[in-house]
Amino acid sequence: MDQSSPSQNRRSRRSNVLMAASVEWGGAAVPAKLRNLSKEGALVEGPGLPAVGSKVRFRKGELSLAGHVAWSAGSRAGIAFDRELDPEAVLRHVPPPRPPRKADHRRPRLREELSPGERKIAEDWIFGAPLPSLED
Repeated sequence: MDQSSPSQNRRSRRSNVLMAASVEWGGAAVPAKLRNLSKEGALVEGPGLPAVGSKVRFRKGELSLAGHVAWSAGSRAGIAFDRELDPEAVLRHVPPPRPPRKADHRRPRLREELSPGERKIAEDWIFGAPLPSLED
């Protein structure tokens, strides 16, 4: 790890995302996962990212920003942009939160008629033995 605590110098709120992006430097482009984005920088993850201090270009869709690698740890790196990103541009790349799903804990409805085999299984399970029929 090149720097012990990348979160110490954060000046703005970051939006957590998981999207495809790329990092370009030295004429090469490496695909990366965008983990979070703020107006000052981005956290990216991927194999073969450049070393700390390297000048890079971050790309996400039509967004293209120059910057440098501020820190790295394993397959993750923090990119500090050379100029602040407009907050509206950040929001365009952050999907809106999904509404919470309402849980449905009702049991499924049984069919009206059970087959003779299903009836026997149910009787054995409930009573331990088949019920006597009316004909007996």
